[in-house]
Amino acid sequence: MEAEPIAIPRVLIAGMSGGSGKTVVSIGIVSALAGLGKNAAPFKKGPDYIDAGWLAMAAGRPCYNLDSFLFSTDSVCLSFLKFSRDADLSVIEGNRGLYDGLDADGTTSTASLAKTLGAPVILCLDCTKTTRTMAAVVLGCLHFDQDVNICGVILNRVAGSRHERILRTSIESHCGVPVLGAVPKLSQEGIPERHMGLIPTPEHKLAANAIDSAARITRSHIDLDRLMQFATKPASNPLCPESSPTLVPPPGPAGFSKAEYGGSEARVRIGVLRDSAFQFYYPENLEALEAGGAELTIISPLTDTVLPHVDALYIGGGFPETHARRLAENLRFRNALKNAADGGLPIYAECGGLMYLGESLVLDNTYPMAGVLPVVFGFSRRPQGHGYTIVSVEGENPYFRTGMELRGHEFHYSRVLEWKGKESDLLFSMKKGRGMVNRRDGLLYKNVLATYTHIHALGAPDWAGSLVRAAEKYKHTGS
Repeated sequence: MEAEPIAIPRVLIAGMSGGSGKTVVSIGIVSALAGLGKNAAPFKKGPDYIDAGWLAMAAGRPCYNLDSFLFSTDSVCLSFLKFSRDADLSVIEGNRGLYDGLDADGTTSTASLAKTLGAPVILCLDCTKTTRTMAAVVLGCLHFDQDVNICGVILNRVAGSRHERILRTSIESHCGVPVLGAVPKLSQEGIPERHMGLIPTPEHKLAANAIDSAARITRSHIDLDRLMQFATKPASNPLCPESSPTLVPPPGPAGFSKAEYGGSEARVRIGVLRDSAFQFYYPENLEALEAGGAELTIISPLTDTVLPHVDALYIGGGFPETHARRLAENLRFRNALKNAADGGLPIYAECGGLMYLGESLVLDNTYPMAGVLPVVFGFSRRPQGHGYTIVSVEGENPYFRTGMELRGHEFHYSRVLEWKGKESDLLFSMKKGRGMVNRRDGLLYKNVLATYTHIHALGAPDWAGSLVRAAEKYKHTGS
């Protein structure tokens, strides 16, 4: 007898392309539901920190990533199941266009995620300078893959009542899909953008006001009751532990178990550089470190003048270029970090963290950084690395087995201006992606490993336990 699907109210917000307004709509839905006393669980499809940060702030709870390139489909389902169970509604924001994926088959697309989770899809349409043609676009999406359950449409950037009336009549009469709302044109929609999309919430002083504005717009222009009706309809999906035992969440914080992540029972203290300069962390990565046996200590290289006692450091990505002057001026912290690295402190750094560990960052001026790694970084107007990565680990290091393959992503405008090291110090060979120099990445210095590639703990289950073990060794031996 076939198991009944687990009843998880869920909806996926998709668009025709990036920049269609689906993030603002998703934030508005999550925040509006929270204002009504509903518990909305946010998720983000695709490798993304910034949109996820806005969604987390709007929901008052972490936003988890769902990405079948970075980790397995079973892990996608497990994570969704784990973090949806206490929610009145799970809101999943897609990425790029609905059917855009890695190839012509739409591998890892938003549509494929919708089918995996059995999630009804709401299309967020940028209606700028178009009317009846939008009905043809929706009709095409309906017929392109009939296994994708497109149940409603939200019109975005509507110019006025006449514009809305033509759009609504055209779509509902020709497509048979209800229009659930019409959002008018807004001035930057209250949430400003930068070269990588939305400005991160820690840098946006009016973030709370922007989210409140998005919630008000949603309550005024989107039929939330009808949206909830579509979200609660039964749907065929694979979230059935009876038929798929691998989807039973393991014990431990956030579904991570010590045994699974190889962590020691001994407690260690791992510092996390986290402020408006360094803010790109998947919550799963931090939770995996805690499950592995780490106590996390938050440190700011912008305001802290000393490096507190820690057994290891994790430095994520961010925007050190927008804080270059303040980072450079904090000489005491930079010197403390360099001395710790020279003394063998385990340090794992990604992207912005890699830049901060270099000698300097050249922008309008040359700003000295921590000086741990023999690299000078500059900044470009165009992306220097953008998209998924696949790396092969080709040298011994404290964090990954030699010969293993890692999947991750890179998105950076910085580039190497001057490289003073040896190619043998770069342990990662890029099978996909650009990396640092000559399609290599993963710069090793003593117990420091720094890379442009961001990894996700669900796709690199050895990483958290390895960092904890390196911290434990350093704690007891100082090396």
